[in-house]
Amino acid sequence: MAEEARWYVVHTYSGYEKKVEANLKKRVESMGMADKIFRIIVPMEEIREIKNGKTRTVQKKVFPGYVLVEMIMTDDSWYVVRNTPGVTGFVGSTGAGSKPTPLLPEEADRILRTMGLKDAGVDIRISVGSAVRVLDGPFSNMHGKVEAVDKERGKVVVTIDLFGRETPVELEAYQVKEV
Repeated sequence: MAEEARWYVVHTYSGYEKKVEANLKKRVESMGMADKIFRIIVPMEEIREIKNGKTRTVQKKVFPGYVLVEMIMTDDSWYVVRNTPGVTGFVGSTGAGSKPTPLLPEEADRILRTMGLKDAGVDIRISVGSAVRVLDGPFSNMHGKVEAVDKERGKVVVTIDLFGRETPVELEAYQVKEV
């Protein structure tokens, strides 16, 4: 049975995330591991910052001190990542050379969607006008009506009754269920 690629979290020295990403990409190329180690990502988000009265957009690390690596876990691929300068270890490893636990597919998908690296909503089956129940978040167990569906971002706008007023709320598509 062929193994499949999974996402793993690598711990790095604080502030060295981009350097580890660059070093790991070079090592993958030089050691011929492109068939085992696929993507190396430092999760970033764009935030708007106001400084001296001027608004600017800056990149901020979502998980400082961590890098995501999509790879097929073998002894060789583990060795290449683990011995990259700046890497302190894998998250989810019990130590003594044991293999780490990969991220759950839902966790990896959520991070990639947040960064815009994964198509979010190809499988949204809810349509405008549908009656839904909120499954998760601060509006959990509330009922509402779908006003808009954004398949690219994986989001829906649901109108719920909040304090006696119809209020539109933007939610992730996985947070609602059609009733």
